[in-house]
Amino acid sequence: MVPLFFNNAGPSAPGDHYMIDPLNRIQLEHIEQLLAERRYFILHAPRQTGKTTCLLALMDHLSQQGDYHALYANIEAAQAWREDVPEAISTVCSVIAHRSKTYLKDTRLISYIKDQENNPGTALTELLTHWAEISDKPTVLMLDEIDSLVGDSLISVLRQIRAGYAQRPAAFPASIILCGVRDVRDYRIVSRGKDIITGGSAFNIKATSLRLGNFTEAETQALWQQHTTATGQVFAPDIFAELWADTRGQPWLINALGYELTRATPHLRDPAVTITLEDYRAIREKLIQSRATHLDQLTDKLQEERVHRVIAAMLSGSEAHSNIPADDAQYVADLGLIVLKPEIRITNRIYQEVIPRELIWTSQMTITQQQHWYLTSERGLDMHKLLRAFQQFFREHSTSWVERFDYKEAGAQLLLQAFLQRIVNGGGRITREYGLGRKRTDLLIEWPTDEQAGFLGEVQRIVLELKIQYGSLESTLKTGLTQTADYAAQCDAAEAHLLIFNRKPEVSWDDKIWHQSLSQDQRQIAVWGL
Repeated sequence: MVPLFFNNAGPSAPGDHYMIDPLNRIQLEHIEQLLAERRYFILHAPRQTGKTTCLLALMDHLSQQGDYHALYANIEAAQAWREDVPEAISTVCSVIAHRSKTYLKDTRLISYIKDQENNPGTALTELLTHWAEISDKPTVLMLDEIDSLVGDSLISVLRQIRAGYAQRPAAFPASIILCGVRDVRDYRIVSRGKDIITGGSAFNIKATSLRLGNFTEAETQALWQQHTTATGQVFAPDIFAELWADTRGQPWLINALGYELTRATPHLRDPAVTITLEDYRAIREKLIQSRATHLDQLTDKLQEERVHRVIAAMLSGSEAHSNIPADDAQYVADLGLIVLKPEIRITNRIYQEVIPRELIWTSQMTITQQQHWYLTSERGLDMHKLLRAFQQFFREHSTSWVERFDYKEAGAQLLLQAFLQRIVNGGGRITREYGLGRKRTDLLIEWPTDEQAGFLGEVQRIVLELKIQYGSLESTLKTGLTQTADYAAQCDAAEAHLLIFNRKPEVSWDDKIWHQSLSQDQRQIAVWGL
C-alpha cells in the first residue's frame, strides 16, 4: 500500500492523499438548503483550489443520503469545438451520458443519445429531460469547467439549461450546479455577430453564487500535521508562520510545497529527519523557479487587458484606486491573483514574488551581467559597485528596455529587478513588497557570505526602497528616507539604499544620475538618482 502523500495534481482522493474534509469547505448546509429548494446556482473558485474534489465529495454525500441521483460531469472537452455548436453540444451530452455510467452505473443515457437525431438546439435539453423522467428520485447535475466553453457553444448550453428550468423536477434536473473559475457575470460571450452577451443575461435563473475559499490558517497547519501523524516526521514550528504568509491557504501551493519537502527531496524522505525553516525556504525558491503548471497558468493571465489594468497599478504603486473598474478588480480576485479586503493586495507572498519575476524573465536572461563582478574578497555583495553599474545601464538602455515590458507603467522598477535578479540568482534571494497606494517598492536582498554554509551562516541583508519622483525632489527625499529607515529596521538590515527614478523627459540625464549618502534615524542611507 502506497503511503499517503501531498497531492499536487488533480482531485484529491481519500485513502491516497492528505486532505481537509471537502464537505467542510463548501457551506454544505447552505447547499443542501438550495437543493431542497430546487435551485440552480454557481460554485466558483480559482484554478486548483479543490473545486473538483469538493464536487465529487458532494456527489458521494448526496448518493449516500439517498434523496437524489447526483451526477458530476467535467465538460472541458467541449472547449475544443469553440464556435462549432453541434460538436460542442454533442460532446457535452456524451460526457454527461458516460459519467452517468461511471458514477451511477446507469447506461440508459448512453443508449438514449445513440438513438436520437442530434438537433444541437435542443439535444442537451432533451437529454436532461429524459434523465429526469426515467429517474425515481430528483436529479442533481454538477457541470464542471462550464466557463471553459466559449462563444455560441456556451450560449447554447446556458440557454438549453434555462429552457428546461420550468419543467423541474419531474422533467428536468431539480438542481444544477455550474462550476468554474469565474462567476456567471464574467462569462463575457462574444456571439457570431460580435455582440457581447454576459453570462448573467444568458443564465438569469441563477439563485446565488458561492465561492470556494482557501484553507484557513488552522486547516493549513492541520494538513501538514497529518504527515507528522502518519510518519512521525516533524516540521520545525517556525515554518508554519511562513507557510501561511507564503500561501494564505491556497491549496495547490500548500500541497506542492508539502510534496517537494517530503517526497521529492531525497535527504528529507527519511521520517527521522526534522524539516527545518531553511529546508522550507529552499523548496519555496525551487517551486518559484520551476514555473510549475499552476504558476504558469496564473501568470498567463497577466496578458489579459482587465488583469493588466489592476496588476500594473499595483506594481507601480499607483494611488489611483478609482481608476480601476470594480468589475476588473472582482474578476482578478475571482482568478485568485488578488484579494479585495481589507485592502486590495496580491493574494499571497509567493504570487507577489512570481508576478514580477514572470514579467522580467526574458529581460533577466538577456542582461549581460555576471555575479562575480560584484563580489568582494569576503564574498559579500558590493552594492555600491552594483548600483553604479545599474545607473550606467539605466542611462544607456532604459528607453529601449522599458519598451520591451508589457507593464510599462512599472518599467523602471521592473528593469532594476531584472538587473538584480540576474546578479543575485543562484546565490541569494530577493523579497518584494509592493501594492496600490504605497508609492514605492521595497526590496530585501539576502546574500549568504559563506557559500558552504549558505543561509545557515552569515547573511548580508540589504534593503532597497524604489520611488518614482512625482513632485519635488525634496519631498520625495523626505518621505523616502523615512520609509527606507523604517523598512531597514523592520528587516534588521545592515545596509540601506533609496533609489529615486525621475521619469520627466525634460530633465537631462546629467541631472537625473547622482549619488549621495544621507542620515535618517541614526542610519546611513545611500541615495541614488536615476
